[in-house]
Amino acid sequence: MTTTQKTKPNELSRKELEQLADELRYVITDMICRSGSGHLGGALSLVDILLTLYYRVMKIDPDNPAWKDRDRLVLSKGHAAPVLYAVLAYRGFFPKSLLGTLNADGTTLPSHADARTVPGIDMTTGSLGQGLSAACGMALAAKKEARINHVYCIIGDGETNEGQNWEAAMFAAHHKLDNLTAVTDYNKLQIDGFTADVLDIEPLAEKWRAFGWNVLEMFGHEQNKIYGTFLHAKSLRNGKPTMIIAHTIKAYGCKIIENTAGSHNIKIPDAKAHHQYLAAFPSGPFELPY
Repeated sequence: MTTTQKTKPNELSRKELEQLADELRYVITDMICRSGSGHLGGALSLVDILLTLYYRVMKIDPDNPAWKDRDRLVLSKGHAAPVLYAVLAYRGFFPKSLLGTLNADGTTLPSHADARTVPGIDMTTGSLGQGLSAACGMALAAKKEARINHVYCIIGDGETNEGQNWEAAMFAAHHKLDNLTAVTDYNKLQIDGFTADVLDIEPLAEKWRAFGWNVLEMFGHEQNKIYGTFLHAKSLRNGKPTMIIAHTIKAYGCKIIENTAGSHNIKIPDAKAHHQYLAAFPSGPFELPY
């Protein structure tokens, strides 16, 4: 089966959006399996969040990716690029047929987010800890130029261990960047195990509040709640940036590795493993667009 695609994203019903999320998780898994390896867990934990942003929240124009008044998104956890590629392709920024070339020789879709080769990506990322600083710069520039576009940034919970995030947090609060909304993909896992065991980031909400931010929390796999939380964040024009702590599940939907540290970067040695990963989706199979 495959999801019916309509011209205007806001015409999609809640059921169609949920089906599209299932399809994207399946496609992203196939993309990574075809490439032989990749960061599956942290890509799947973001599907519902990015789908909601690009289909229901952000002001964008796929026919004009460089539109000056567009909203911006910085995927600071750049290793999760396959989910951003998939969402951008399905929104029409580039042909969906390219998704099958992830990380292949000569591809325009490398393993980490690349603004040089991929229409719709606002910041090349991959070196963890830097994305929020870049998002602060975009938000400050918009303020100085009196533009009304909003800036979004997604960081990982393991990435929160990077000190540069907290320098950026101080900067954003100091400059009253209430046109900036950040999201922590709080799936509780990173490459070496549980985040709480590697370097505990709790009390996370209290830390961001102490740095002068509004803080909201949400479950990251229920699209209507995600949508409502983003609308709430955008309405908080109180001189403070906003952090949304999204409680997610690593490798959400892929039952054989869901909620495991082993999902962070999977290896696919053969066709049998590829089949096993795709068979792990109870909502599949879906028709692949390439």
